[in-house]
Amino acid sequence: MMSSPPPLWNGATNGHVVIVGASLAGLRAAETLRAEGFTGHLTLIGDEPYEPYDRPPLSKTVQEGWISEEHTTLPRRRDIAAEWLMGAPATALDLSNRQVQLADGPRVPFDRLLITTGTRARPWPDKEQAALDGVFTLRTRDDAAQLYAHLAARPKRVLVIGAGFTGSEVASVCRELGLQVTVTERSATPLAGALGQAAGTFAANLQRRHGVDLRCNTTVLALEGDAQKRLRRARLSDGDELDVEVAVVALGSLRNTEWLRGAGLAADGRGVVCDAACRAFDADGVVTDDIFVAGDIARWPHSLYEGELLVVEHWSNAVTQAETAAHNMLANAATRRAHKHLPSFWSNQFGVNIKAIGLPTFADTIVLTQGSIEERRLVAAYGRDGRIVAAVAVNAPRSLPAYQALIEARASFPPELHASDGPAELHPLPAGFPKRGQPTHDPGAAITGAGPSTPEQRVGEEVLKLLDPRVPLGAPPLITQHANEIGVEKRSLVQEVQTGGTRS
Repeated sequence: MMSSPPPLWNGATNGHVVIVGASLAGLRAAETLRAEGFTGHLTLIGDEPYEPYDRPPLSKTVQEGWISEEHTTLPRRRDIAAEWLMGAPATALDLSNRQVQLADGPRVPFDRLLITTGTRARPWPDKEQAALDGVFTLRTRDDAAQLYAHLAARPKRVLVIGAGFTGSEVASVCRELGLQVTVTERSATPLAGALGQAAGTFAANLQRRHGVDLRCNTTVLALEGDAQKRLRRARLSDGDELDVEVAVVALGSLRNTEWLRGAGLAADGRGVVCDAACRAFDADGVVTDDIFVAGDIARWPHSLYEGELLVVEHWSNAVTQAETAAHNMLANAATRRAHKHLPSFWSNQFGVNIKAIGLPTFADTIVLTQGSIEERRLVAAYGRDGRIVAAVAVNAPRSLPAYQALIEARASFPPELHASDGPAELHPLPAGFPKRGQPTHDPGAAITGAGPSTPEQRVGEEVLKLLDPRVPLGAPPLITQHANEIGVEKRSLVQEVQTGGTRS
């Protein structure tokens, strides 16, 4: 008979726990705390006025009209008996006095703190253009409701800026609704940031077969409005000017760490560094015992990826990491456990299901192992340094558990599967991931450096080129006026990055 695990440390089951970030990770952590015996005071702080809701449907089923944004509220697994402080974001953390400062004035004391503030959508860099009626990002319930209303009005053409998962799903919805859509992507293919250019060629062919006007290696130089400040036109780096009424800016995300500036934690624009037990590091690289991190904002080490700190912006990771953090908030050293969740994500677009396991962005090589592009049913494996590190399946999700076992066993690459639907001979290719840092680099899961004190990338001309989504990765176009305007924005961007500011 297996022995039962050691009991939780009884001293940790009371006191005051504060969770900053009332979304998926925050809710699941609160539920786990109660399930594992926490009887003290529990407070959740959220910057939106809504109960925790599910974000993946916002870019797909909400826009299709199958459900409204109000029906994305997450189901409750138990009564968490919590105090909810909603609609007033945290603006500062005072570690010495163990308090969280809220935007509307109050300070909230805590004994233990869990940070789950997640990410927000990266905005269009020109504030005036971003404010035009018809220009959207897609991250919140309000974003989804406003975009749905504009798509329901049947615009003549929709522009999607960025062909990551969010942008590709929006483009798919537009075609299902019978709307004309142009997608611009700064890289060579859609999904290049998440899956690499080799796999992205499949996504490009898929989009074009469904009638998408896909413009790769292309950026949007400017968005223009009419006298009523409604979006009317977009200027592209390929020289075209498009008449558009709706533009969806899908340039990836920014981590919500500004409120932690000066707090004394190892936190910057890449996230908050924590150990595998989800305990935050302080600015000196010392792990804390009462500050925890989970979800999209966490930078944490995974044993399979050579000590690199990962950020993972996927639903399943938010849930499992929140549960691990909550468990460890109540545990002693003997009962503490590591977060070893293998990243996984999925997307439905243009009639196909795309699902991945592992960390594709860690790889440098890819090989087709099962199925074929022609059948639109395939599996490809990713490798680095002679071992398999990830796999992606198209319309073949049941194949992935076998690949997960290979990844966790550190099996060799290319894998020897002897699958009945495998090719006669394996032909590994360069995976083709773009440079880190560019706004259309929308990986969903990526390495961010090793160690809690690793500095962020220094600001220079090459970094600025990657940061500004309007500047093409090749030679800039011969358009003097707009090139000068972008130059002004770049100088402003230098000042903001050097002073630690954040664009909004």
